Amino acid sequence: MKDLLQEKKILYRVVVQKNPEAYAELYDRYVEKIYRFVYYKVRSKEEAEDLVSDIFLKCWNYLISQPKAGISSFSGLIYKIARNAIVDVYRNKARNQEYPLEMGFDIPDTSAIEKLETHLEIEQVLKLIQKLKHEYQEVILLKYVEELSIGEIARILEKSQTSVRVILHRATKKLKELANK
Repeated sequence: MKDLLQEKKILYRVVVQKNPEAYAELYDRYVEKIYRFVYYKVRSKEEAEDLVSDIFLKCWNYLISQPKAGISSFSGLIYKIARNAIVDVYRNKARNQEYPLEMGFDIPDTSAIEKLETHLEIEQVLKLIQKLKHEYQEVILLKYVEELSIGEIARILEKSQTSVRVILHRATKKLKELANK
């Protein structure tokens, strides 16, 4: 609750005062989360870094050009912009018929055996998640990886909270079914 109030104060300074230092605070709070969200979808470090840069620039431009837009949640806005940017990337790849060839993971520095086990577990979970339909993948990623609330996910996806809960329930149920096969 305290973080949300602090975030709203920072957002106010950005929107009303067009304060770049305040925006830098928001950037610091969200850059890793947005990078992780984008990287999961595009699977390329360089492409993810470029996209994250563009996402934060688009967000800044939106905030300073739309002061009366009534942004209630920065996280909802930044994830929505990120989601749209990823959709644009997929559209461009479909037009150009580009497909990612490899998946990479940054694993904390531990023993070689633990790294291998962690890597294999992550790969297995990601393979299962990729078998789900896109809507399920997105909700699982936002809820369990990005640790967003149901309300935030609902705002990002432009759905009701009840709808998000139902999608999340169905997605986790389907994921469990796939894991048990």
